[in-house]
Amino acid sequence: MKRIAYIIATVACFALTGCGLYNKYQSTADVPAGVFGTDAEGRDLSTVSANEALVLPDISWREFFTDPVLQELIDSALVRNTDLKSARIAVEKSQVSLRAAKLAYLPSLSFSPSGTLSSFDYATASKAYDLPLQMSMDLDVFGSITSKKRAAKAYLLQAQAQEEAVRANLISSVAQHYLLLLVLDRQMEILISTDSLWKASLDTEKALWENGKEYSTAVNQMESSYLNVKTQLIDTRRSIREAENSLCKLLCITPQHIQRRKWGDYELPLKFSIGVPAQLLTRRPDVRMAEHAMEEAFYNVQEAKSAFYPSLNLSGSIGWTNSAGVVADPGSLLWSAVASLTQPIFARGKLTANLKTSKLTQENVRNQFMQTVINAGNEVNEAIADCEVARDKHVYYTRQVEVLHEAYTGTHELMDNGKASYLEVLTAQESLLSAQLSQAMNLYEGAQAFIALYIALGGGTK
Repeated sequence: MKRIAYIIATVACFALTGCGLYNKYQSTADVPAGVFGTDAEGRDLSTVSANEALVLPDISWREFFTDPVLQELIDSALVRNTDLKSARIAVEKSQVSLRAAKLAYLPSLSFSPSGTLSSFDYATASKAYDLPLQMSMDLDVFGSITSKKRAAKAYLLQAQAQEEAVRANLISSVAQHYLLLLVLDRQMEILISTDSLWKASLDTEKALWENGKEYSTAVNQMESSYLNVKTQLIDTRRSIREAENSLCKLLCITPQHIQRRKWGDYELPLKFSIGVPAQLLTRRPDVRMAEHAMEEAFYNVQEAKSAFYPSLNLSGSIGWTNSAGVVADPGSLLWSAVASLTQPIFARGKLTANLKTSKLTQENVRNQFMQTVINAGNEVNEAIADCEVARDKHVYYTRQVEVLHEAYTGTHELMDNGKASYLEVLTAQESLLSAQLSQAMNLYEGAQAFIALYIALGGGTK
């Protein structure tokens, strides 16, 4: 009795010292102050009132991208894209691992029948058989199985966040390529219109030269500018094909023409509130991945600590046999039960090394979390700055195009009255073309920045 009491007391002592191994993960990571930085006026973007909060992450991608053609392309990409399929498979694999970790609490059963045929000195052979059903069960006294299960769940959450990140980036990429096609189409329209206009001007200039009213240098300059427009048309056509091919890759289809609407039929809303609460970072999949990685590392440390404590195993078997001492026929029922306690004493430093490695990994994951938060804050700050720049430049580009169009019209009228040369008209035409192309590209860059801000704040995951 004294020995049994001693064993019970020893096990109880171990159990009390190992109670901390069942503790759940508590987040200790804090978002640094001013994580989003400041705007152009020096205003802290992460310390604003609630009524100024940006609501972009709450908008589903269908509400954000209202173009029905773009929505159809995004739907196709979400079904076909292989990267997203791989992310979904990773989630399914993590779910299988978690189910296996939960089943570790249950006993394992096995059926291992065996038979023996033996004879000595040519005597009649004797036949023996065993039909046992064996069971083994590990009692999770010090939380090893629990830690593995919780770590598996944290890994599953990381896989799910990764899938959301791939999904959001895919939606963003499809939208940006689609908008690029729209702006390239717009540039093509401008170049085609300019090409037609400059062809007429070149023909007129040649006629004047042939009649001795213009110098050959003016004709050469006009023809050079006209040929430059021709080369820009070729480059733009090539850019359109490249953009279509890139979009086809995202859709996992062979290279082909992408159906799309005209530029101006669809625009993103570029007006938004500047305030961005720092709490919005928790919506980002990469930040949640980093948080769950810290959770997994915590439980791995708990599991490494539990390896220093004894493991308790219950096993037993029950079945029929005819070889219990004397071979008999028929057999008899035989059962057995065993309880074993294994306490590590010397494992050649493996347990200590595993614990130190787990703690170092936990520290490294914590550092990675902080870097992820810093990177996220920078992305938001950059996206807001790009949106503001595109919005402000749009006003000036619009006015510049209006002014240059008036200048071109006026210069052409002066030339018709003999008060201006074709060189002046050519200069006005080139300036107008450059401004029109810049205006279209600025609108694309603004839309691209707004999409980047939407994704940077955790949008596109639903």
